[in-house]
Amino acid sequence: MRSDMITQGLERTPHRALLKGAGVPQSEMEKPFIGIATSFTDLIPGHVGMRDLERFIEKGVHTGGGYSFFFGIPGVCDGIAMGHKGMHYSLPTRELIADMVESVAEAHRLDGLVLLTNCDKITPGMLMAAARLNIPSIVVTAGPMLSGRGFDGRRYSFVTDTFEAMARYKAGVIDGKELQACEDNACPGVGSCQGLFTANTMAILTETLGMSLPRCGTALAVSALKRRIAFASGEKIVDLVRNQVTPRQILTREAFENAIRVDLALGGSSNTVLHMLAIAREAGVDLPLETFDILSRETPQLASMNPAGGHFMEDLDVAGGVLGVLKQLGEKVKDSQTVMGLSTLQLVSGIDKVDESVIHPLDKPVKKEGGIAVLFGNLAPKGAVVKQSGVSEKMMQFTGTARCFNSEEEAMAALMEGGIVSGNVVVIRYEGPKGGPGMREILAPTAALMGLGLGDSVALITDGRFSGGTRGPCIGHISPEAMEGGPIALVEEGDQIVLDIPNRKLELLVDEGTLEQRLSAWQRPEPKIKSGWLSRYAKVVTSAYTGAITTGD
Repeated sequence: MRSDMITQGLERTPHRALLKGAGVPQSEMEKPFIGIATSFTDLIPGHVGMRDLERFIEKGVHTGGGYSFFFGIPGVCDGIAMGHKGMHYSLPTRELIADMVESVAEAHRLDGLVLLTNCDKITPGMLMAAARLNIPSIVVTAGPMLSGRGFDGRRYSFVTDTFEAMARYKAGVIDGKELQACEDNACPGVGSCQGLFTANTMAILTETLGMSLPRCGTALAVSALKRRIAFASGEKIVDLVRNQVTPRQILTREAFENAIRVDLALGGSSNTVLHMLAIAREAGVDLPLETFDILSRETPQLASMNPAGGHFMEDLDVAGGVLGVLKQLGEKVKDSQTVMGLSTLQLVSGIDKVDESVIHPLDKPVKKEGGIAVLFGNLAPKGAVVKQSGVSEKMMQFTGTARCFNSEEEAMAALMEGGIVSGNVVVIRYEGPKGGPGMREILAPTAALMGLGLGDSVALITDGRFSGGTRGPCIGHISPEAMEGGPIALVEEGDQIVLDIPNRKLELLVDEGTLEQRLSAWQRPEPKIKSGWLSRYAKVVTSAYTGAITTGD
């Protein structure tokens, strides 16, 4: 075992002394050393319940015959970080998390890892570490939050009943009493936000990839089932160590294609594009951005999930969960290995019934194509991403007049002051991986568009990204980004922009000669952040179409 390097032999006497100083008995030195990377924090609703799950993972590890060690991993709540300087740090923490897990596991020669996670960048960061280390690993996602409930029976969710409610209040659609009810009921307790936002999408994809046990991706944070999954995961990691089942045996091209298809079938967060590209790179799997669009053309959307639809995670879980979606996808699913020990198709074969009012059959889809589309054109030579599951039919093809803003704050001010009108295309630039830096989520402006009733008459494009809660004609990840001199930097007020999602086009109606003149006159602006680790991050982070990864190049 890897841990023999710190527990066995005369020359390891000092190492054993330190382990005994930490309370490890001599009798445990022969057992697999299992690291439990926990992202518990009091700051994030999705993580405040992890102390309970830690206990059950620990019980499982010791029941399985291993010895466990907790170590902490930081987490950022995107909702709390939204709309101010804090959001610059969100995506970059994915890289920190991967590096921290790698550092602890390698420095202490851990034999295996249980990765306890839940929200946005934390889950993909841990998966990146697992793929990079390639030591036996299993992921436990802490589970989604229950929907909020009002006295009138209404169900509340975080994004639509806070961010969009702000704009509805501003427009006079709701009064202060209703706004307060939204604030009080949107987040009733522990767990990741209730709809198919980034956290829950990544939990589902983690299970689909085969890195979590069945039902882990959808079992509620408040459920006894989640405790049992945590215990079983602790037991299972010891088995994985003994049989040397490693992440790269599980994270194959077939597994990634299955995960992308499930994402497309559910209409999940567009952030998963960034994360799946980054995880695949760590796993040594070739996964070009175009793969998402190729699969989207042939994978129909089978569910209508909040925020674009009416179903919550609790509905998906009882309808059949991840395995229910895979069962409905039928022959489109490829066989792959899982941490459970059974293959994907073996697990699916055990599903008898699926609630087809939530997860539709292939021949009766919600939409004929998957939830994500990849656009190209002279505005996005390296690609752009749109969550087409959240776009109305009216806005699938649209031509509008550019309104240009060099930050999210500028665009938000114009929106709230009535400066954006029907027929506009809001251009928000210098918010990419380098330009942000950190590729902030542009949730507040997109929620304002919907709340102000402009979702069917105004489009938004950005080199930044969106919350999983975003809906409407919002195109992100535009590559190359403005800070690299990409065409989005050259758009001027009044230019005409064509959005054509069915034909996968994003075009600026300006001739090539004029664009060349604008580029020759363009000057790269000063970095928005010039100190701290974000200034270093901006120098090494790559474009969105590669997954916004950091390299040493």
